[in-house]
Amino acid sequence: MDLKALKTLKPAEYAEAADGYRAVSDAADAAADRIGKQISNTMDAANEGKAADAAQKQLKKLAENFHYTQVECGLVSGALNGFSAEIVSPRRRLIEALDDAAALGYPVSPEGDVTFPAGGENKATGGEVPGGTAVGNNGMLSPNNRALYGPGPNGLYSPDARTSGIDIHHGNPHHAKAQEIADRIAHALREATEIDERYSEGLGKLKAAPGLSVNTKTWADVASDVGAVSTAAREYLRDTVPLDKSPADRKEWWDSLSDEQREEYKIAFPEVIGNLDGIPSLVRDEANRENLPLLIASLEGRHDEVSQAKLGGLEKIQEKLGKPSVPPMYLLGVGLEGNGRAIVAYGNPDTSRNVAAYVPGLGTKLDSEFADGTVKRAFYTAAGAQKFDGSSSAIVWLGYDAPQSLDVMTTSDAERGAPAYNSFMDGISATNMNHDAHVTAIGHSYGSRLVGAATQEAGGIPGADDVILVGSPGVGVDRAEELGVGKNHVWVGAAENDIVTKLPSKNEALAGTAGFFGGGPGGAYIAGEVADQGDDDIWFGKDPASKAFGANRFQTLPGPELIQPSFPQIWNSSLDIEAHSNYFNPEEGKDKVSAQNIAAIVAGHSEYVIRETPR
Repeated sequence: MDLKALKTLKPAEYAEAADGYRAVSDAADAAADRIGKQISNTMDAANEGKAADAAQKQLKKLAENFHYTQVECGLVSGALNGFSAEIVSPRRRLIEALDDAAALGYPVSPEGDVTFPAGGENKATGGEVPGGTAVGNNGMLSPNNRALYGPGPNGLYSPDARTSGIDIHHGNPHHAKAQEIADRIAHALREATEIDERYSEGLGKLKAAPGLSVNTKTWADVASDVGAVSTAAREYLRDTVPLDKSPADRKEWWDSLSDEQREEYKIAFPEVIGNLDGIPSLVRDEANRENLPLLIASLEGRHDEVSQAKLGGLEKIQEKLGKPSVPPMYLLGVGLEGNGRAIVAYGNPDTSRNVAAYVPGLGTKLDSEFADGTVKRAFYTAAGAQKFDGSSSAIVWLGYDAPQSLDVMTTSDAERGAPAYNSFMDGISATNMNHDAHVTAIGHSYGSRLVGAATQEAGGIPGADDVILVGSPGVGVDRAEELGVGKNHVWVGAAENDIVTKLPSKNEALAGTAGFFGGGPGGAYIAGEVADQGDDDIWFGKDPASKAFGANRFQTLPGPELIQPSFPQIWNSSLDIEAHSNYFNPEEGKDKVSAQNIAAIVAGHSEYVIRETPR
């Protein structure tokens, strides 16, 4: 961007254009909503047959077109607003520099060079030191810096002094002033050019061909558009969104925005707003629902195992979101990093008096099994808690890379995930509307080790009143009172036949190593039991279900026995670890006792918990 373009540019005009695109986006959103909630539902209830089915397909297509228009116009609006906001600073600095030059009577060329008059005394001749031209240095070591690579005076030496090394302008009092102004102009033009190029590239991708058909490929293009706008607006985001602030600060920032600004951020940057702790749950849910089809589209056509697993999980989550549920479902986080990210709530965490956030463990990743099974545990917990107190919400938090295999033997994944979990819990505290919400941290399997690590972070788990550990191989501390909520608020479920709660300690591991690698956890358990002479240490420290740990142990059903014998071919016997997975499931043949106990604790009614004697 040259001097004339920046000087005459009017940021307000770009902001006005952004408002126009946002108005179109809002209108398209309203139209799509009306089709889905009014016209389509009314027709579906009143009509049957092929004609009705054909009409519904056309309505669905029309709604998709409106949705596409909403998203794309929202992206344009966000990009224009970002450009308008960012370009203000370099333009202001340019105008100030030009005003200073005019006040001193220094002419400025179209390139930004500043001419200064003769002045001062030439000690050699007794006359004035000649004037000259200062070429601004924009600070770049590249051909774009005319002060270093351009022809003519470079602002530091006169043409005659380049060979002699003597600056004949040194005694001219105008030289330093002109150079300072030229440098300011050069820096302003450099920054403006960088901003212009970034947004031009991003906006250039927001084009639709005539006769466009909205399909999977279209949404893949939209996903690319979102990425382009986010890349272009990275400085705008950094300067306006408090990414490096606390969840409470982010909540305060969000509350300070106008409705129009909130809508702009939500549409233009759904992947940011949807995953930002401290943003209200309804807003995160809306942003993530917008982002979900874009993530799905970005995985279409990828045939590697990891991408296909994530695709299956996202599609299943999308399917669940499309169906009504009681309690209602909210998508509080979603992403493709690592093994995938997903945070799903049942019941609104912002309005509920009781909120629980459950961390899953070994083998959990974003796939169809997670969406079908692990997510259902949050549903069971919320539905069960609401029987005790209707104002209850439960969340499954997959905000870390859970170990997928034998690396469960280390603490590294838990230690890395703990700060993110605490940030999420801090966000829950910031957005909850109740004066003193009752918050429960739940860890299952290896997830209990992460919860244990989170309690050891500075300040512990934000807002936590109770901690529930189920199927735990240890939490990294030896006593319940070390978890920061008081030992009377630490609850442990350990099924009799859950081998994970009986894995050998590291001191016993030498005896069990061969069994572990030969037969997995079951083999380790069997071999470790031989070496374990009744002590209460397991893999990650003291057994949480032990008397020595000091927690409240609640009753669970024993679950299937570890070894399922096969007669008469005893060698065909198998290991059954289902007891490790039943804690949340109230269905017949699972663990209704444990599920009800967990629900009572989450609802703040521990008086209904059926207790069990510690080991």
